[in-house]
Amino acid sequence: MKRVGYLFNKVISLENLYRASKNASKGKNSRKDVKRWNKNLDINIQKLYDELSNKTYVVSGYYDFIIKDPKERIISRLPFKDRVVQHALMIYLEPIFRKYFISQTYSCIKRRGILKCSLDLRRYLKDNTTEYALKLDVKKFYPSVNNEILKSLLKTKFKDKDLLWLLDTIIDSSKGLKLGNFTSQWFANLYLNKFDHWIKEQKRIKYYQRYCDDLLILGNNKEELHLLRKEIESYLNNNLHLELSKYQIFHISSRGIDFVGYVHYRGYTKLRKSIKKKFIKMMKYNRNNKSIASYKGWLKWGNCVNLQNKYLNYGHKSS
Repeated sequence: MKRVGYLFNKVISLENLYRASKNASKGKNSRKDVKRWNKNLDINIQKLYDELSNKTYVVSGYYDFIIKDPKERIISRLPFKDRVVQHALMIYLEPIFRKYFISQTYSCIKRRGILKCSLDLRRYLKDNTTEYALKLDVKKFYPSVNNEILKSLLKTKFKDKDLLWLLDTIIDSSKGLKLGNFTSQWFANLYLNKFDHWIKEQKRIKYYQRYCDDLLILGNNKEELHLLRKEIESYLNNNLHLELSKYQIFHISSRGIDFVGYVHYRGYTKLRKSIKKKFIKMMKYNRNNKSIASYKGWLKWGNCVNLQNKYLNYGHKSS
């Protein structure tokens, strides 16, 4: 596929910056920083346009905070101006990136996501020749992404030097990728894209799925999966400077496959235990409509009749 050019002026156009500002504001208009930005919207957009067109734009400082979900993660937040820049970029880059990605990568991609990943896995499990599962994840994936490798990957897709300047500016604002940056999830998918194609096209793995840095492969031979795991480890280390955190190879019939929030068995699917506990705790001690609506989505797509009867279908008892 030919490299794409002449995007920079479209990305930084006033029209696109207004659109990006609207996108970045969705669901956040009550936040102080968004209110401040929108109070002087025209002035702020013009100033941002001038910085970008004159190439005086620099990424602002990050504000880091820690969440536990359930493991500890460092989330980074930029001022709203910088978030507008990232949304402006992705308005044009998202459809281009999507063309490169295989259909078995799901994170942050429209009409895919957790549900599509889970439904595809349920379909794979209908094939009874898939006796074993190989689960892997990458050690500290986001902070381990190599800036120079990522920039070189972007150069293979885009030839617009001004656009590459802006992309490099965002990438070089930190070591690795920052959790919290709108661009990070897309850069992460691009970073592992060649690996995805290697798995599907050279290793010819039929049942493969990747959700961010969580990988799942189904097969019918345990020894072959062990060999494949070693090849994967070597590929990631040699080509992307990444290490595997852990891996599991197990017989599918002996346990469910815990992946993307569900535990998948042949013929039925349960909610992951940690999500189930959070749901019950919320319903008992902090019931609120927003959370209930979210959990209804989880329950709807699993075999969770007892949970629904007990906590959502008021007046009914679980059997």
